[in-house]
Amino acid sequence: MKWTCVLRAFLFAAVVVGAPRAAAPEGQVNFNDPDRQQAVQLYDQRKMPEAAAALEIIVARYPADAGVHEMLGAALLGRAAGQPDPSLMQADRLSARKELLRARELGDNSDLCRVLLAEIPEDGSFASMSSKADVDAALREGEAAFSRADWPKAIAAYSRAWDLDPSQPAAALYLGDTYYAMKNMDQAGMWFARSIQANPNTETAYRYWGDALLAQGRMKQARAKYIEGMVAEPYRATSAMGLHKWLSTNGLKWKTVPIVLPPGPKAGKDGAVEISIDPSMLANPDGAPAWLLYLAERSAWMKKKYLAENPTEKTYRHSLAEELSALKTTLILGQTPVDKVKHKRSASLETLVKLNQEGLLEAFTLLSNADADLAKDYAVYRDAHRDKLIAYLDEYLVPSAP
Repeated sequence: MKWTCVLRAFLFAAVVVGAPRAAAPEGQVNFNDPDRQQAVQLYDQRKMPEAAAALEIIVARYPADAGVHEMLGAALLGRAAGQPDPSLMQADRLSARKELLRARELGDNSDLCRVLLAEIPEDGSFASMSSKADVDAALREGEAAFSRADWPKAIAAYSRAWDLDPSQPAAALYLGDTYYAMKNMDQAGMWFARSIQANPNTETAYRYWGDALLAQGRMKQARAKYIEGMVAEPYRATSAMGLHKWLSTNGLKWKTVPIVLPPGPKAGKDGAVEISIDPSMLANPDGAPAWLLYLAERSAWMKKKYLAENPTEKTYRHSLAEELSALKTTLILGQTPVDKVKHKRSASLETLVKLNQEGLLEAFTLLSNADADLAKDYAVYRDAHRDKLIAYLDEYLVPSAP
């Protein structure tokens, strides 16, 4: 991911996302230090080369200042983007990683620190921005200008990259990013839309289009774009940031889906399948047999059904097909008419019945109950049923716009 895209979301609106940076111990930092204030101002203005040089002095002066370590790490990433020499770029990225790790050691638990660290490999390496040399050169020229907050030169370079390759979603995304920085939200939205047309399965453009709409006070439209971004890439570290920001801006919280499933079976000794269930889940006479059916069906998939259904596979994997089979087996009891049940159905079963009736069991499984194995089935389902995933987020997870 482009560092400026990650950073921009925080510089303009990060105060509402995630936890605040850790403060330095009392007496170990002077927030009224004019040099520190000037360094922070350069950072806020996104003049990253100048900010990096100024923040290096402040870090030496206040080594326990977690916030300054974080800002220096981000500024070094910005300076790296403008380095003409690949070795200097890698060196800046390594230094940025070091500063961000130090911020984390000092207690920095912000989203910015976490996300930027995830974007920097341990060796500081970086990939080409395009397989086409002329497009890559234009994009990097744009990056260098963006890191200096030189918006006209950034627009010229990114536009050249777009003209060279209109199928390149990055060029459109970065143009939108630049217009956002200039507070031209309509132009930003236009370019984010073009980026989405080029690649509808990357969350970034949706999220930044949502940011532009949020900045205009268009809450319903921003919510819709953030939801589309979540659907594009729900398992990416940054995917929920837009909705977190939208919820915080509107004083809202995520909805809770009242479904508690028992932990799935595990492989025991000698290949045996082991299951366990919380006794509290068996307290309701209606729930007990339903959850036992769920576990029995998942155990059957683990033992034989998965490999029987997938003869080209060599090992078992928890799949979407298994989860749906187990949930629908559970619903054989869950769908018993209420007037024939002596005890009221549990909230979990009631909600599963409703989801099944609405055709949203897959969306629930993939967005609220996925593990690493289930996530492997996401792209195929998303490409065929994007509308179902959007409907689930819209109705069950994200409160309505005020």
